Amino acid sequence: MNPLTTSAFNLPDHLSPKADPALITGDEQHFAAIAESLERSIAELSDRLDAARKAPGGSGQEALDRDMEIHRLTSRLRALRRFGLDLCLGHIVSADDSEPLYVGRLGLTDSEGRRLLIDWRSPAAEPFFGATHANPMGLASRRRYRWTRGRISDYWDEVFTSDGFEGHAAALDDQSAFISSLGSNRSDRMRDVLGTIQADQDAIIRAGSRGALVVDGGPGTGKTVVALHRTAYLLYSDPRLGHDRGGVLFVGPHQPYLAYVSDVLPSLGEEGVQTCTLRDLLPEGATAPNEPNPDVARLKSSADMVKAIEPAVKLYEEAPTKGMTVETHWSDIRLSPTDWAEAFGSADPSTPHNEARDQVWEELLTILLDKHEEAYDDEDVSLDLVRKSLQQNEELVDAFNRAWPLIEPTDLVGDLWSVPAYLRMCAPWLSPEEVKTLQRADPQAWTVADLPLLDAARLRLGDPEASRRKRRQKAAAAIERERMADVIDNIIAADDDNEGWVPMLRGQDLQGALVDESALPTSDPDLLAGPFAHIVVDEAQELTDAEWQMLLLRCPSRSFTIVGDRAQARHGFTESWEERLERIGLDRINLASLSINYRTPEEVMVEAEPVIRAVLPDANVPTSIRSSDIPVVHGSTAELESILDTWLAENTDGIACVISVDDVDDFDDDRFGTTSRVRSLTPELSKGLEFDLVVLIDPETFGTGIEGAVDRYVAMTRATQQLVILTS
Repeated sequence: MNPLTTSAFNLPDHLSPKADPALITGDEQHFAAIAESLERSIAELSDRLDAARKAPGGSGQEALDRDMEIHRLTSRLRALRRFGLDLCLGHIVSADDSEPLYVGRLGLTDSEGRRLLIDWRSPAAEPFFGATHANPMGLASRRRYRWTRGRISDYWDEVFTSDGFEGHAAALDDQSAFISSLGSNRSDRMRDVLGTIQADQDAIIRAGSRGALVVDGGPGTGKTVVALHRTAYLLYSDPRLGHDRGGVLFVGPHQPYLAYVSDVLPSLGEEGVQTCTLRDLLPEGATAPNEPNPDVARLKSSADMVKAIEPAVKLYEEAPTKGMTVETHWSDIRLSPTDWAEAFGSADPSTPHNEARDQVWEELLTILLDKHEEAYDDEDVSLDLVRKSLQQNEELVDAFNRAWPLIEPTDLVGDLWSVPAYLRMCAPWLSPEEVKTLQRADPQAWTVADLPLLDAARLRLGDPEASRRKRRQKAAAAIERERMADVIDNIIAADDDNEGWVPMLRGQDLQGALVDESALPTSDPDLLAGPFAHIVVDEAQELTDAEWQMLLLRCPSRSFTIVGDRAQARHGFTESWEERLERIGLDRINLASLSINYRTPEEVMVEAEPVIRAVLPDANVPTSIRSSDIPVVHGSTAELESILDTWLAENTDGIACVISVDDVDDFDDDRFGTTSRVRSLTPELSKGLEFDLVVLIDPETFGTGIEGAVDRYVAMTRATQQLVILTS
């Protein structure tokens, strides 16, 4: 479609009254201007991106600035190409000004600087989401569009003033754009809901970033929508959270969830956000099973256990209490316990153990060189030669390696589970029986419960290869400098009069500048190590106190968005959010609550509510605002095949999910596992997702007590249309 010559509206026949020129001519003219601006902007951005890519790479800050500019231009260009005219969400008309203000995913201007679209995150756009009839926020009317394949397939007008209905009648609807969209079919990706964000959700999205904001809400209240859109909003509105200041980390409960929401942030123009699960924060997480022993899981879930890592490391940072004599080719130098203590005390407390090792070694060499210089005033021997002799002294090197060794995080944590005396020293609050419980035959048979301790050890110890890599870098730089010195000597030798700029090449600063730093060995950065300026955590009710420490270590500012539902905590959540979060180390806690269920039909919630009330009477069970008119069906597991066959035949779109404790491969007919429209998940992995049809297989096998009830409640409330419960 050429938007300059073809209408942006493609309304079906039954909506022909909405095609009245009096209602849409103004929009058509504005869309023509948007199309022209898009074409111009895409061409300009393409040219600027090509120029930036062809520009010299430079080094240091110059290279960083160039890379950031390329990233910025690429992200903007991708967003413009991705959406086209459907960048526009709708428009608002102020009670004081009849000129519509158009709201878009991104801001856009024409060639003369006239604002065609205001960014949805700007303060001027807030009434588009936040206005209600109780609080119209100065609006006379609001229009929202529904886009289908790049053209408007429907739109709705809301009028906020008593005299404003004239001219809007054909576009007014007894249901808002949002309500009418709730029943639409789902897909394997979260659908675009930016244009229909509701006032209660928008107020939370736009809340400030200082401290910890808890978003508490039951199933279907839009917690995930709020979490994702708040991420994009904060990156736009708060300069303290920009990518150059650490950016935002988004933490989800599991990989199916991250795949489901993967399109949302890019659709909002934010492609630089790091997303992960807690398992992704360290390599052992990929294969670690759940801890089978509940007593071990309980002991390792405490924040105190994570704190045991510090004394475990400190044991390897204690200065020797015995002195020694260090021999060089020219002197015997006495190294006393006081000298050892001075060298060990020079380590920067903020530097990880393995990386601080070089600081301590350099201080130790300095102490020895000072003592040599005081005792042996020999001008014929340079200190560089003495330093090399000390560095090659095997007795000194061995003593230092024993006193401040390089440590692997896995070895440190593994020793806690295999050396009882070591664990008792690092965790003196444990009883002898608890110490015995935590010991195991294979100390490095990692489970999920070990991950917080491994993570704390990794961050406290640092990269054990850092010191070796630094030495390799120094050696490579020395070789590079020697090579450059030979080149310079040859140039100078060829300069007959030895005048002009050539002698300047002897300057050490200039020679150092000529060394090719890019040729030196480096390591890839850990993008999930932080620190981050803000962390968003979805399904946060599941995190243990120990797991919270993994996130606190990555966010020194303690700026969090915490999204969850106490009633969906598989292991129970009897305290308040404030009590839980204060215990793990957060303060400045604000609580926001969502109580309207936009997703789950009344028919499903009527059946699901008693399930959770039985184990958690004060659960925040939200109120559904719609009905699907489809009753919950109970039947036999023998009917599974016919139920899915019938649903697939009657519904050409949408996603069904079979939720059971078994995998899809256990079905008698595996064809349902090969179609993208029928999925099979465990109750735990269904959390955070939504499906048109949900089929529960033997829900009583999900477990007993709180865990079983929560799994049944979560699984039932994934349905947006129909719930079927089958038993053997």
